[in-house]
Formats: sequence, C-alpha cells, structure tokens
Amino acid sequence: MPEVDILAIGAHMGDEIAWGMTLAAHRRQGLRVGMLHLTPGEKGHKTMSPEEYAAQKRIESAACAEDLGAAWWALDYRDGELPVAEDVKWGIADVLREARPRLVLTHWKGSMHKDHTAAHENLPDARFFAGLPAFRRPLPHHWVGQVLFGENWEDLRGYEPEVYVRILPEDLDVYERAMRRYALFRGEVATFPYLDYYKALVRTRGCEVGWEFAASHAVMPEARRRRLESLV
Repeated sequence: MPEVDILAIGAHMGDEIAWGMTLAAHRRQGLRVGMLHLTPGEKGHKTMSPEEYAAQKRIESAACAEDLGAAWWALDYRDGELPVAEDVKWGIADVLREARPRLVLTHWKGSMHKDHTAAHENLPDARFFAGLPAFRRPLPHHWVGQVLFGENWEDLRGYEPEVYVRILPEDLDVYERAMRRYALFRGEVATFPYLDYYKALVRTRGCEVGWEFAASHAVMPEARRRRLESLV
C-alpha cells in the first residue's frame, strides 16, 4: 500500500461520513490520504445478515475510497464487539508503520457508540507501538506527529471544535459522490439524513470562522498548551 500524509481511522466502514470532506479537501491540495476501518459495521441492516451486509459494505467502502482518492486498509473485528486490547493496538500499529502518516484523524472519546470509544482508546498505545524502534515488527517504526478528532454526531460528549479546515464546494461534491456509494447514506438502510446533517454542519462551522464551509476537529488536551514569550 502507498504511504499517506493523513490516515483516518474509523470504527466502522462508513464512519468517514464525519471526515470525508476533510480528506477530499486535502486530496485537492495534492496530499495523500488513506482510511483504516476496524470493523465493517455489519450489524445495522434490518433484513440482511451481518455476513451479507459485511460483504456489501466492503465493496461500498472500497468504492468510496476510490472516489476520495484514498488508500484503504481494514482490520477484521466485529461490529459492536471492538475491544480495547493488545491485538487491536498492534493491528493499528502495523498499519501506521505501513501508511506512515503525518497525521491521524479518528473518533473523539465522548461517544454514544462503544466501538467509537474503543477506537479512540486503542490509538495511544498503537501510536506508541508504531513509533518505538525497540518493538521489532515486519516494517520499520514510524511516529505519528499529530492526532485530531473529527466531528461525528455520535461522538459529541465533551467535544470542543478547535481546528477548522476550509472546505470548498468542489470538496463537498466529491464527498457526497463518495458517500453515496453506501446504501446507508442513500437512505436505503436507515432514515437518519446523514448527508443533510453533515452538509449543514460544515456550513455552520464555516459561519463560525468566516468561510462558506469548514470542517471542525478536536485536539488532545495536551495539544492546547501554547508556549509564548509574551501574551501581546
């Protein structure tokens, strides 16, 4: 797989609905982007079996990644059962060593979905495992310099927007085309208006910072610390 500048790590295939516009914006800028999914998110269909829906979502996710111009990785954990465990951390770490991103984008910790919380909690150790040369793995070590958290409607407990990325109309066009690869976002699986929600959200965030559209991201608490010689 190719190396990337930004790697988005989602608990489920389809979680890129929350940060796909950020990926599209950076792809437009000529940067390399990628996605890692920890589970297919296969248990949410009312009529298809989890096995059938998982197969469908793998096809949808790969097509979505192609539209976004993103490299694509997937681990094989089960929807609703993602653990906070050493094997998950090592699986993520090995992808970090392969993808070698400068920045990781993933879930904020305050989520109503246990898999989202688990994705957040697995990352610090995975980042440590990936970055330390003393851990002998098939690929060389790689330290991820920055982590940000996307704004997901399921992850809003304690979420504070800190970093805004400008989104252009052409980014939203790419984003919507990519997201519609999923039956979920075409309204065929659930009634929640995902695309309407996220398009309205980036318009709202844009108003906050004086742009037409913007995507917001939270930071780790320690990233809020600033070193200044003077306050003026």
